[in-house]
Amino acid sequence: MRNFFILLLLTTLLLAQNPIAFAALGDVIYDNVEKIEKLKNIDEYEIYDKKIDTYVAAVQKTKKEGFALENGSDAVSRKAYLNKLRELVKTNDFFVRLVKSSYETAKKDENSRLFSQMINSGLLDTNRRKKEIINYYFAHQNDMNTTGLIQTYLDEDAKLRAKKEAQQKRILSKKEREAERIRRIRENDRREKERLEKKLQQELKKKKEEIREYQKEELSKTI
Repeated sequence: MRNFFILLLLTTLLLAQNPIAFAALGDVIYDNVEKIEKLKNIDEYEIYDKKIDTYVAAVQKTKKEGFALENGSDAVSRKAYLNKLRELVKTNDFFVRLVKSSYETAKKDENSRLFSQMINSGLLDTNRRKKEIINYYFAHQNDMNTTGLIQTYLDEDAKLRAKKEAQQKRILSKKEREAERIRRIRENDRREKERLEKKLQQELKKKKEEIREYQKEELSKTI
């Protein structure tokens, strides 16, 4: 039983991988095919259902041929496999461009449902558009749910805000400590000044008293 599960795990891992031959081209196609297939769930893409089904089947067949090529099968040549990838990538690029166009249209028409579907399709360069996506969300948040990319952005921003707040608290604490130190210095200076002024007043009072006594003595000598 244990060997069966190990074999099953290895098979699953193998199926999850892409053929190595021409991987720079093949990986783009194989990694996007499920995303393209999910476009069938979008109303605006209903007219492409047949095209998507045909494309998905062609990708699956080509992927099998890629693995067969790796295993030394002569059922398909490297050149024939490469040519199939080149044809498939044209369809891949078509849907990537279509998603980009739909995104722009949704943004312009303020179609929040389609906008959300496009940014969560996985076929749009959302990193480059992060700022405008966030801006659109805050302008239309009553019409959108936060599932998917938006929630990720909000979570990231929450972490950034928490980090910023913690940093501000540290800065504030440092400023408060410095302000408290300055307050103590000024308070000590004030007390020292008051002490000196009091001492000076006492000395002046004493001096005045001495002068009056002296004057009295001198006056008494003239009487």
